[in-house]
Order: sequence, then C-alpha cells, then structure tokens
Amino acid sequence: MTAEFRRYLFADDHPRLADVRGMDAYTYRTAAREEGTFTGDLVVGWTPLYLNEFRGVTEDGTLRDGVHPFEPARPGEEAPVAAMVSAAEDLLAALDPDARAAVSFAVDAPEWQTWANPEFMQFDTGLRLEFQSADVQRKALALMAASLSPEGYDLAHNMMLINGFLGEVVGLQSILNEFSYNIAIYGTPDLTAPWGWQIFGHHMAVNCLVIEGRMVISPAFLGAEPNEIDEGDHAGVESFTPRIDLGIRLMGALTAEQRTAATTYEQMVDPAMPPGRVHPGDERHLAGAFQDNRQIPFEGVRVSDLSDDAQQLVLAIVEEFVGLLPEGPRAARMREVRENLTETWFSWIGGHAPGDVFYYRIQSPVIIAELDHHCGVFLDYDTPKPFHIHTVLRTPHGNDYGRSYLRQWQQAHS
Repeated sequence: MTAEFRRYLFADDHPRLADVRGMDAYTYRTAAREEGTFTGDLVVGWTPLYLNEFRGVTEDGTLRDGVHPFEPARPGEEAPVAAMVSAAEDLLAALDPDARAAVSFAVDAPEWQTWANPEFMQFDTGLRLEFQSADVQRKALALMAASLSPEGYDLAHNMMLINGFLGEVVGLQSILNEFSYNIAIYGTPDLTAPWGWQIFGHHMAVNCLVIEGRMVISPAFLGAEPNEIDEGDHAGVESFTPRIDLGIRLMGALTAEQRTAATTYEQMVDPAMPPGRVHPGDERHLAGAFQDNRQIPFEGVRVSDLSDDAQQLVLAIVEEFVGLLPEGPRAARMREVRENLTETWFSWIGGHAPGDVFYYRIQSPVIIAELDHHCGVFLDYDTPKPFHIHTVLRTPHGNDYGRSYLRQWQQAHS
C-alpha cells in the first residue's frame, strides 16, 4: 500500500470532475455520447462492432477446427451448477415481472457482446444494479459468489469496491460506486442445459456460461484505478500484485536473447509502433471490449522454447488469470493450456524492473491473457502509472461466452 495515487488527484473544481458531478448513470451516458468528445468518439468506434456475427478472436482470421471439443465435464472438473442455479433462481424471484423480463435473454443472444469496461454506460443491457433494492444487489453478488472461486469472487468484488472508493475520493459517487454495474441472465438456469450470466461496468466485466458441468468464463475484464484502498471500511484491499510480480519474475527468468525477442516494443508509446497500436481507450490491449472477432497474431517468444522455470512462471500467470474459475473448471482450463504449450507465445512492452510500467500478453489457441498499465482517467496523469491496471482474459477460436460449446450442444440436441 503506497497511496501514490493521491499525488495525482484533480482539484475538486477541475472541469474533469465538476462538469459531471451530480449526474447519474443515465444523464452521464447521454453526455458521454456527445460527438467530438473523447468518450463520444469511443462510442462511435465501438457501437457497430458488437452487431457483427460472432466468430471469435483468431491469430489470422481462420477459425481452427477441434480447438474446443465439447464433452460433459470430466470427474473433478465439474462446475458448481446446483449452487449457481439456486442463486440465479433466488435473484429472479426477487424481481418483479418487468425487471425479470429486462434481465433475461436467450442463451445465444447478441447482447452478450454489449459488455464494456468504461465508466459510461454504452449499452444498458439487463438491470443496472445501483438502481435495484439492497436485496437484489445482495442476490446478484450471491450469484457471483456461487459461480466463482472464493478468491475469484473476492477479486471481482474488489474491483467493485475500488470503483466505489474512487467515486468517494473524487466526489463522483453517482457515477462510480460499488453497484454501478449491469447484470443479465442468458438462458434458463438449469443443471445440464446451457445458461449463464453477465455483469459489467467500470473496471469489471465477467461473462459466465455453464453447460453439462462445463464452465467458460470469458471474456473477463478486471481493472483498477487506483489499485488499492488506503482508507475507510475496506482499507487494505489491493489488486493484481501477483500478476505484476510474476510478469517481472518471468522477464528476469529469460535469457538476454529471449528478453529481446519477447520485447515487441521498448516503450509504452514507441515511435516504432504502427498507427493505431495504442488505442485511445484500450491503450495497448488488443482483446478488450467489442474485439470479439479481432485478428491478433502471435508475437514474442514461444513458451516451449523457454527454460522449465520460465515455463512454470508462464503457467503461474495463466493460473492467476483463470483464478476466477472454481476449482474443477480451473483444473480443466489449465489442462487445456498445458496441452497447447507448444503453441503458446509470450510478448512484452515496456520496462521490466520493479516499479516499471509495462504490457504483456500470453496467447495460444485456447487463451489470451493481457495486462496493461494505463494513463489517468479520473486521476491526473497522462503517462501510464503502476497503480492503474487493466487485465483481459479471452478464449480464442470461438469459445468466448462459451459459444463454441453452445453451438456444438445445440447441434447435438437439434
């Protein structure tokens, strides 16, 4: 805990804060769409992308056959479906008929793809939790807790708590709070048939589907500005320290030649970067919101060419990213990652000493895990800082939202 972020607070009357203070999620949504503004330009760029037919992230535009063969969960790899169904039914029972209709979608609805991580609400999918009763809010958290690992739930919920803390620090609680998130349920909660849920908002988005005991959690976005809570009821909460430390340790475990090969750019904003490599909203991220069909070539070094110690560090980073999953599905996910280790690549941008800012990506046919340090949004700095972190998790080749599993299941049951 450093509280370094407090050096970068805007003055209370700065237009960045004063111009939006007092707006709620809907009035701020309208203001954020104004043409010619930073947020308005992001909306213009992102809006049409989710309407594209979902195919999945690939390396070169070609979907590989057989990457995600569907079979019921193996013994020991089952998702906690019974607990999930009970929690989902409790949530639905707490809603009136209009709210129940608003939160419910077909299991393969395109609304899955409306999730986003900025503070402004681009798509009002499902129900906005901040405008629901405390009982509904508790039951939404209970559904998350029933679905995720204990540590995964804590991490995702911490993003919500940090978001609320940021709102308190900058005086924008009506825009940034613990429940400024949308929740939706896809399909009918069932012990075997496919269904899932989604929650998204500022710095936290999780998409979860279960089907015959199998579970997919992706896309998942977790981020924080700042990455700690240094006062108040939740003082001591922090995020992403293992992902940061393991990345630096991994770079230290490479040979000088391997580090050079892994480092695609030496600077976070590098003159050698092609136009568009740093996106105004995503910065160095390639697999963020609305990038469901993006082509992301392999870069850096092949993990199977690294030392055993370095390979274990790669797997440790992956396990941090898939730590949202409960024990059984996490074991299945790690098995899939190990089976594809010969086609796993690691790339890096920036420095690699303690305290440096950087970006890294681990990518294979079955996983993309990205971490990036970002510039200020509600704090006042225009170069990346160690206390503003974004992370993204994807399942390439068509299994984000569990869509590959779902299509295979639908074909088998048609």
